[in-house]
Amino acid sequence: MSKDMCWTSASELGRAFARGTTSPVEAVEQALQRAERLQPLFNFMVLIDRDGALAAARAAAARWRKHEPLSPLDGVPTSIKDTTAVKGWPTRYGSHATDETPAAEDAAVTARLRAAGMVFIGKSTTPEFGWKALTDSPLQGTTRSPWNPNHSPGGSSGGASSMTAAGVNPFNHGNDGGGSIRIPAAHTGLVGLKPSYGRIPQYPADSPFADVISQGVLARSVLDTALALNAMAGPDPRDWRSLPAEDRDYTIGLDGGVRGWRLGLSLDFGHVKADPEVRALVEAAARRFEALGAHVEDVGPLIAPLKEPFEALWSGSFGVRLRQIPTQLHGKLDPGFRALAEQGLSVTLADYARAYEAKSKLARDMALWHQTYDLLLAPVTPTAAPPVDTLYNSDAFPRWTKGAPYTLPFNLTGAPAASMPAGLTQAGLPVGLQIVGPPRADHRVLQAMRAYESACGWSWPQERVLKTLAGLQSSA
Repeated sequence: MSKDMCWTSASELGRAFARGTTSPVEAVEQALQRAERLQPLFNFMVLIDRDGALAAARAAAARWRKHEPLSPLDGVPTSIKDTTAVKGWPTRYGSHATDETPAAEDAAVTARLRAAGMVFIGKSTTPEFGWKALTDSPLQGTTRSPWNPNHSPGGSSGGASSMTAAGVNPFNHGNDGGGSIRIPAAHTGLVGLKPSYGRIPQYPADSPFADVISQGVLARSVLDTALALNAMAGPDPRDWRSLPAEDRDYTIGLDGGVRGWRLGLSLDFGHVKADPEVRALVEAAARRFEALGAHVEDVGPLIAPLKEPFEALWSGSFGVRLRQIPTQLHGKLDPGFRALAEQGLSVTLADYARAYEAKSKLARDMALWHQTYDLLLAPVTPTAAPPVDTLYNSDAFPRWTKGAPYTLPFNLTGAPAASMPAGLTQAGLPVGLQIVGPPRADHRVLQAMRAYESACGWSWPQERVLKTLAGLQSSA
């Protein structure tokens, strides 16, 4: 194996560790060096734990030498999004309303990745309380895309997407309550799976959005995504909503293909106005499935506009968060977050109940739709990555029509949904194809992702990213 491992996949690293051609210490040292070098350019990390990461890497190397790895991912470097607890590290949520108190225990997903032997090099950035599909916060500043630093890597898992696309390490933890894995994956040309709700346990479930959030990773390959899901999936008695264990290795059957599958394509859901470039790229990407033996059918209008039925759910949940923050700290909040949360203070219980009723209806309608179609294909976002100075949920970039109109429905239904690279705009920015499965059919979504990956010709490193990195580092 080349000594330069920055673009090496997790699966390849695991095989190299097993052969002894490289070690976790070498891989983690390279990841740390690259993160430290690129952090001033992209601001994708909240903290870097060099000493802790190298100690964990040495322990992993000892296990591989004894042929006793904890998993195929033992010794692979990763990071945890700063909405998620890591024992001994603070959880800041990008907010001055939090403090440096270290977490007393790992979150469930953190513990699963640690049990697999993964090495945590640090924590990745998020917008304040993960509130938007861009990544900037009052506490940590602005995170930038390695495709073009004037553009956002998306959000709210933008630190994770920026790190992964910049070649720091193979994949990074994220979570998705309205598109926060799929949107940054689309904006940075990555693979991003939001697993079925409950597939990965939520603990602690202390977010007002605990009913819609799924944990996952942002990766550069489908195989790495499946390996990560193997490590993270499974019930936890502390989360009564977690799904029962599946007797399944998600890497098995990946190459089964989609021949004979019936896929529905909806470019606008009947109301979303996507940029013409996005529509064209997504339609062309969806048609690749026809060459793989699937039947792709345009299904037209599918999901009604989201704002009226679900505004109360969104703003009301942030209103709950605002009530937890001392009033003397409100002036330090992201103005956009504060305005939304204050709006949520007036949401009534009846408003909230109607939103939950609409949520149940949408889940039922989509489950019935999947009786006819194996998968739904759609854009991930209406636009490519917006500029970093975009005001989210403003008149120029409303959440319901520009931010998350394609992704939020599948947080509400809990269905598995993924982003795959659909190509580049004329400006050289990635666009994502969304693949949505029936309830709890994560394996089928992964199988379709892998079939598409094999046909689309997208691979890392991407030339445009390499040029951007070279230009930035030469001028730094």
